[in-house]
Amino acid sequence: MDHSIFERANQFLGRMMPVFIPGSLIIGIFLGRHVTPFLFLVPWLFAFMTFTGSIGSTFRQLGLVVRHPFPVLLAFIVLHILMPVYAFCVGHLFYHNAPLTVTGFLLSAAIPTGVTSFVWVMMQKGNIPLVLTVILIDTLLSPVVVPLTLMIFAGKSVDINVWSLMSDLFTMIVIPSLLGILFSQRTSVKTQKNAATILSPFSKIGMFVVVLINGGVVTPYLQHLDIQILFILLTVLFISASGYLLSWLSGALFHLKQDMVITLTYSGGMRNISAGSVIAVSFFPAQVVLPVVAGMLFQQVLASFYGQMLAKFYSRPKQQGHAGKETGREPLH
Repeated sequence: MDHSIFERANQFLGRMMPVFIPGSLIIGIFLGRHVTPFLFLVPWLFAFMTFTGSIGSTFRQLGLVVRHPFPVLLAFIVLHILMPVYAFCVGHLFYHNAPLTVTGFLLSAAIPTGVTSFVWVMMQKGNIPLVLTVILIDTLLSPVVVPLTLMIFAGKSVDINVWSLMSDLFTMIVIPSLLGILFSQRTSVKTQKNAATILSPFSKIGMFVVVLINGGVVTPYLQHLDIQILFILLTVLFISASGYLLSWLSGALFHLKQDMVITLTYSGGMRNISAGSVIAVSFFPAQVVLPVVAGMLFQQVLASFYGQMLAKFYSRPKQQGHAGKETGREPLH
C-alpha cells in the first residue's frame, strides 16, 4: 500500500490546525443543538486518538518515567498549586464582589488535566509516556485533590462522582493506551510506523469533530451574551492562556528536554472541562458554571496557538544548523 497519501494528508492537517480548530469551534457554535446529539461519539473519538498516540510506546518507557519522577511532580505543582492560586488571585482582582464567579475560576483551574492533552502531545511530538502517567495519576487523585482545593480556597465541600471519572478514564485513556502499547510490543517497528502513518490523519480529523461538538455544547451559554458575560469570557481566556505559558516556562526553568517541555505545556494548560462542568452543575449555582464551561471555547484554540509557538521556538536552532545536535528530534509539524 502506498502510504504517501496518508503522510501528505497528515502534514496538511497539521499545518492547517490553527485554521481548522477555531473553524470547527465556530461551526459547532453556529450549529448548536444540531450537533449535541453526537456527544456520545466524543469518548470513542478520544479512545481512537489515544490508541493512535500510544503506538510506538512501550512499558519500558513508562518505567523510565516512574524512575525519574521529577517532571511528573513538576506537572502536579503547576496543576494543583500554581494554577489554582493564580486563578483565585486573578478572580479576586477583577471580581472581588462576586465570590461565586471567583469560585468558578478556581474550579476551572482545580479540575484534573484534560484527556485532550494526550492528543496534542502526540501531535506535537512530546513525551507520550510522561503525559500518559500525568493523566492517569492526576485523574486517580482528583477525588481528593479537587475537593481539598475548593475547601481551602472557597470553603465549599463537594463529593465527586469517582465512578464517572474512572469510567471516562478507562474508556478514553487506560484501555486504548494499553492496547496501543501491546500492539507496539508485539509488532515490528515498520508495522508500527505504517499503522501510525495511516491512522494519524484520522486522529486529527477526530480532534476537529470533538471541537465542533464542544462548540455545540457551549452554545446555550452564549445565547444571552452581554458585557458582563463577555468580560467573564475574556478573563477565562486570560487565565487559560496563562496556564499554557506558565507550564511552558516551568519546564524551561528547570531545563527539561524539548519533548518534556511540550508535554508539561499541554498537561498543565489543559483541563477536563467535562468533569468540571458536572461538578459545577451538581454543587454550585449558574455563576460558578459559566467560567468552567467557557473553557471549552478557548482550550483547543489555545492548544493550537501554543503548538505553533512551540514549533517556532524549537525550530530556531535548526535554522542555525545545529538543532539536530541539541534536541536529537525531528522538527515539529
